[in-house]
Amino acid sequence: MTDAARPNPAVNQERHWWHSSTVYQIYPRSFSDSNGDGIGDIPGMIERLDYLEELGIDVIWLSPIYTSPMDDNGYDIADYQDIAPEFGTLSDFDRLVAEAKARGIGIVLDLVVNHTSDEHLWFAEACKGRDNPFRDFYVWRDPAPDGGVPNELASYFGGSAWEFHAPSGQYYLHLFSRRQPDLNWENPKVRAEVHRMMNWWLDRGIAGFRMDVIDLIGKQVDAKITSDGPHLHDYLQDMHRETLAGRDVLTVGETWSVTPSSALLYSGRARGELSMVFQFEHVTQRWDETYGKWRSKPADLVALKAVFSKWQQALSEDGWNSLFWGNHDLPRAVSRYGDDTAFPVESAKTLATVLHLMKGTPYIYQGEEIGMTNVPFQSIDQYRDIETLNMYRLQTETGLSPEAFIRGANENSRDNARTPMQWTGGAHGGFTTGTPWIEANPNHVTINAEAAVAEETSVFHHYRRLIALRKTHDVIVYGHYQSWLDQHPQAFVYTRSLGGERLTVIANMSSEPLSLELPDEIVGEGEPLIWTHEPITAIGQSLQLAPWESFALLRRR
Repeated sequence: MTDAARPNPAVNQERHWWHSSTVYQIYPRSFSDSNGDGIGDIPGMIERLDYLEELGIDVIWLSPIYTSPMDDNGYDIADYQDIAPEFGTLSDFDRLVAEAKARGIGIVLDLVVNHTSDEHLWFAEACKGRDNPFRDFYVWRDPAPDGGVPNELASYFGGSAWEFHAPSGQYYLHLFSRRQPDLNWENPKVRAEVHRMMNWWLDRGIAGFRMDVIDLIGKQVDAKITSDGPHLHDYLQDMHRETLAGRDVLTVGETWSVTPSSALLYSGRARGELSMVFQFEHVTQRWDETYGKWRSKPADLVALKAVFSKWQQALSEDGWNSLFWGNHDLPRAVSRYGDDTAFPVESAKTLATVLHLMKGTPYIYQGEEIGMTNVPFQSIDQYRDIETLNMYRLQTETGLSPEAFIRGANENSRDNARTPMQWTGGAHGGFTTGTPWIEANPNHVTINAEAAVAEETSVFHHYRRLIALRKTHDVIVYGHYQSWLDQHPQAFVYTRSLGGERLTVIANMSSEPLSLELPDEIVGEGEPLIWTHEPITAIGQSLQLAPWESFALLRRR
């Protein structure tokens, strides 16, 4: 069937502002420090809004800025309705929302409601006794008959998911740090408090929420079900009715357990739940079966393409895709998927091209737009991430050498994404005038925003052009996705078709030159929209591409 004859539901697809938007994630602690204390803050973000406006982004997603003891860098919240002092004040936040809005940028907050900090008032009250009104805000169980943990549920950060509370003689559940007790979503009072808090923030003018590990809130621990519990979608539909219905906002759920079919439960048009979800299949496909992300499998482009194509097809008519390479929990895109040694600029541009021209909403993690790389730490003492430190202890105790662990951490630790944003080639990358909470990557001398903005052929300007194209070409937003040469180990080729337009994207995803034979359906002339090397105005039967060369050609019939 030709593209002209193929039914294309996208032509009449319900349209939302976030379909053509690009989201930029800020990790507040590492973005921009305005007062020299070594920690990024909200006034620092405000100072950088002009930079983000030049990039062209529409939404800023902030990792948590709430009051927190920072056991897990803010994902352990002690007060959902106040700002951590190191980041600023509520007045600072309101000014950020207003200044961003003046530039056409919305602010999305991180909603962390699977768990709180153990310093949250609710948990402090719950610990006062079994008869306390807040006791049932959390998940408590009696010890096993032998006095041990209630069951073998494990924490994602290593060790048991149960912590004993001696004064009351019970264990509480923590799927993450022991200082992050899990909320009991079976309690309607918990849900009501969360809804009240969400409406409080929405009324302050935010543009929506990114929902942390939202697939875990329906857990049933006695059945050893942690993700995708039987009432998960009931809770999300209830949340939508009480907070999101009638508001034109963006919601995206972090869902490590999601599948192409269950994604439609979250984001289907008739479901009344979320705008979209993050899926991580392209991330986990390279994790080792035994050591997980701490020991990587070799890159496999055929498998990677298959994952993207599967998700593009699964959500082609309903739901919506989130497009991303990295975030605050993942390694740097150019280090993980590109070649940060021989072809750092070319591979960073090509990774951006193949991702941003798919159907879905693209997410840029801070520094990705200038090609920031993983950090070459040499010692465990240089790491700050609680997960990395816990797993180092556990895995070196069970046979993995410290050197092997550091190699794996340099590839996959969350701290790779958390080193300071590289603004200049000066001290600490221009992030702070003080001592940063975590070391800056030494390569900030050559990889930094100041240099990237000044150079018209930089990674920054490549991202800027891609963001602008999404705003001006409906075929990029709503076009039908078709993959080609699926089994080719170096080439990433796909088309997007809408009405009388067809966009062809061709990329050499390797550090070797590529000679490519293309199918007749792709051959033809067109308008070059973006390129890494030279503009290409026609695609022939045979094509020669330099390492990490890519381009997109628009044809009109």
